[in-house]
Amino acid sequence: MASLSPLLCLLVAAAHLAGARVTTSPEEPTATAWSFEGPSLRPGQPSPALEDWEGCSSKTCRCPDHILLGSVVTPSGRPLPGARVSLRDWSGAVAITDAHGTFRMPGVCASSRANVSAQMDGFSAGLGQAQANGSISAVVTVVLNKLEKPYLVKHPESRVRETGQNVTFCCKASGTPMPKKYSWFHNGTLLDRREHRYGAHLEVRGLRPDQAGTYHCKAWNDAGTVRSGTARLTVLAPGQPACNPQPREHLIKLPEDCGQPGSGPTYLDVGLCPDTLCPSPADSSPRCGDAGSRCCSVRRLESREIHCSNYVLPVKVVAECGCQKCLPPRGLVRGRVLASDSGEPLSFAQILLGQEPIGFTSYQGDFTIEVPPSAQRLVVTFVDPSGEFVDTVSVLPFDPRGGGVYHDVKAMRKKAPVILDASESNTIPLGELEDEAPLGELVLPAGTFRRADGEPYTGPVEARVTFVDPRDLTSAAAAPSDLRFVDSDGELAPLRTYGMFSVDLRAAGSAEQLQTGPVAVRVNARQIRMAGHVEALKLWSLNPDTGLWEEESGFQREGAAAPRVRREERVFLVGNVEIRERRLFNLDVPERRRCFVKVRAYANDKFTPSEQVEGVVVTLVNLEPAPGFSANPRAWGRFDSAVTGPNGACLPAFCDADRPDAYTALVTATLGGEELEPAPSRPRPLAATVGVAQPYLDRLGYRRTDHDDPALKRNGFRINLAKPRPGDAAEANGPVYPWRSLRECQDAPVTASHFRFARVEADKYEYNVVPFREGAPASWTGDLLAWWPNPQEFRACFLKVQIQGPQEYMVRAHNAGGSHPRTRGQLYGLRDARSVRDPERPSMSAACVEFKCSGMLFDQRQVDRTLVTIMPQGSCRRVAVNGLLRDYLARHPPSAPADDPAAFSMLAPLDPLGHNYGVYTVTDQSPRLAKEIAIGRCFDGSSDGFSREMKADAGTAVTFQCREPQAGRPSLFQRLLESPATALGDIRREMGEAARAQAQATGPLRTRRGRARQ
Repeated sequence: MASLSPLLCLLVAAAHLAGARVTTSPEEPTATAWSFEGPSLRPGQPSPALEDWEGCSSKTCRCPDHILLGSVVTPSGRPLPGARVSLRDWSGAVAITDAHGTFRMPGVCASSRANVSAQMDGFSAGLGQAQANGSISAVVTVVLNKLEKPYLVKHPESRVRETGQNVTFCCKASGTPMPKKYSWFHNGTLLDRREHRYGAHLEVRGLRPDQAGTYHCKAWNDAGTVRSGTARLTVLAPGQPACNPQPREHLIKLPEDCGQPGSGPTYLDVGLCPDTLCPSPADSSPRCGDAGSRCCSVRRLESREIHCSNYVLPVKVVAECGCQKCLPPRGLVRGRVLASDSGEPLSFAQILLGQEPIGFTSYQGDFTIEVPPSAQRLVVTFVDPSGEFVDTVSVLPFDPRGGGVYHDVKAMRKKAPVILDASESNTIPLGELEDEAPLGELVLPAGTFRRADGEPYTGPVEARVTFVDPRDLTSAAAAPSDLRFVDSDGELAPLRTYGMFSVDLRAAGSAEQLQTGPVAVRVNARQIRMAGHVEALKLWSLNPDTGLWEEESGFQREGAAAPRVRREERVFLVGNVEIRERRLFNLDVPERRRCFVKVRAYANDKFTPSEQVEGVVVTLVNLEPAPGFSANPRAWGRFDSAVTGPNGACLPAFCDADRPDAYTALVTATLGGEELEPAPSRPRPLAATVGVAQPYLDRLGYRRTDHDDPALKRNGFRINLAKPRPGDAAEANGPVYPWRSLRECQDAPVTASHFRFARVEADKYEYNVVPFREGAPASWTGDLLAWWPNPQEFRACFLKVQIQGPQEYMVRAHNAGGSHPRTRGQLYGLRDARSVRDPERPSMSAACVEFKCSGMLFDQRQVDRTLVTIMPQGSCRRVAVNGLLRDYLARHPPSAPADDPAAFSMLAPLDPLGHNYGVYTVTDQSPRLAKEIAIGRCFDGSSDGFSREMKADAGTAVTFQCREPQAGRPSLFQRLLESPATALGDIRREMGEAARAQAQATGPLRTRRGRARQ
């Protein structure tokens, strides 16, 4: 922004000219000071003629009767007093702005269009051009932007090349001023700028094998430096294949009746291609990206048959891998914004990605955000339209490989307003926990309030200061950002907080926001108990565009020169800040004792390596324990979240090598709102179960949250963050890694020590004829029998099945081609789900069972209405079908067979029905998110709600009545497998005239119950 509007310039000129007509008394000093290449002028001293100044051209300053009137302001229009002003061609300041940010330069020709520059500490230099507004006067407004450390908007990306090819890495940073200087590093060594002639781009030509490795850039401006993420370059030797045609091992679990009785689960190797990069074609040379990027993916599938109990299970396995065009990764983040105190949704909140508005939350607080390409941090701000909540700045972890992630975002309600008298000094406490002294206080001196234009404000002030108190362990969920800053080396580094506060100051009775001059932040030194933290404490403000904290000031002991205070008196640390555009502040200490913690998530508590779950959000909250009571923390210090990939996740944490319990941590994990359970620790943690070898496990003090009280939830664990000791072989293999060993943590094999979580909803089983890893969209393969026919849009469908009976029962959905001529009668896949009991109805449960949605297949030529057959395990009979669903199916022929009273069959609807039909459909760019949202709605029995507590009588499609079989009598599932005709005859005799055939069709494929777990 080079200048403000012409109207503002005219107003500035009018004010100056009006002031020029007033005669100032000798006792009344002027506020404008002057500085030259010579003796400085005292306030009130007449200005010399500009034509006498050396270096002044005749076209600019040979007009003794002319005057240049100017002002120096911020982009918001706030005046900047004390700015040094000069003409562009001169060295040294010509004027210094007064208390109103204005200045006067006599002798500057009105028609000269002089270029005027201004400088001020903490701001980037600004330039403005004078504009004549009369025959003898001109005006100019110079806008200064506050210095802002650089931040990366584009990181270099990993590449694969063959020997002799070229490669280009690209880096782009923003900031104030815009960074102009870049440096590039190879394996941590600075590359010679003259040799490589790089700037924001680094081009390496004629690649050699020794040029493989890691590359990163650094960018500089006047405020500091920033380091990019690391890109890896792979240089292939001549003839070296980029993609091994032989697929890697990938095991899937088969139904239990497909293995040997009593031998446990049976697995089949269906193969996978590693989804690694391939070299770009030799004739492609894009500057900043591989437009024709190729990846190692499936080239050919083969059909196999698995012989199970009384039936044959079809399957397709990967036969060959090859380099093909990459599917573009589409990282997706979905979630809800909820009030941290009441759980109410934040409706219609504006969503900002950096500074750019991208949409609004729904009435229920839901949001969907597509991750920008090459992003490494997703900084999102949610702005409440009612003004009752603090602007929520969140750094949301996402899956960089293109998977979907779900987050619950907590919004912090503003504290009730207090009315302040602007003419008096005011003190507002920071932290008001019961039985706890305030952590500190905010002191606002008399006369400190200003309007946005810099004019003093003297009326009543409505102040809302909202404090996040880390002594309240529940407040961590609502804390803004992710407590990181850019250190002097340009690297992201963690902070340890002692409290955050938001300041909202408004003119009483209006929405006008007020600003302040310097105010004091006083912190009770006795609340800072960690060694060395009193000296290191600093005051920070949050940059909402980057989500990073930036230093505002340090702290000094109050009255350091005063006599020593008595022991019982409080000692305060004092820092200063001006409350301007930024309104979120933090009392933090940069902590150097840092580590990484390795965590993996599994489909069930068997912790089978081939059944790891991706897309799980793992959160680690650093805790400061009370001395001698590691299980009773007195405060949290920071929090971090990460998303599990194919090799788990590494979470940053504070740690200590000398005192294992100097820092402790609480670790939790969620998937789409579902809480996962860690390995148990009662009566004592077992190394084989927890996943950590002894004796390191004992030193870490692993305890699940229910260790001391079995009635508590089992949704997390606590550990001592004992840093591994150098030279100790027992601690060199995880699960805690030194800060500089991130690569070792990320690449650690599954056999290395790590902490474990398992899904609670483990009584589910999924089988696809065409294998697909939902956490890795690039594993999709085009095939008519693919469960998901479109890799860019995933539609999840669920049916809610009500069970009337004393137990929870397994329910199977058999999905086969129904109307498409090329897939009719062929299996797409199986789904098993165990019913969940309704907490308010002991004799009733319900299951949310996935089925394959009807619609276009992979060829996009003709729709297929999937033939879905629902069969509960046990002695069950169908007693009711949702009336709306029954009428819909009758109006949309053909009908599915209905002669089996122990099952329910339908040709799945093409339309996305809703909870009134007992059908739940969600379309999303992530299959995992689509399923999790649909399950939440199914549990709730609504089309827009979300619940993990089953409401068995709401929104059901079909109802079965189940009873316990007679002693020694096989279950219905078993009888159907062994002798379907006899079993059906028994059912008919028991039910009498219960069910009649409505259509003739082949019966569904039957399989024996398998308590298989996903």
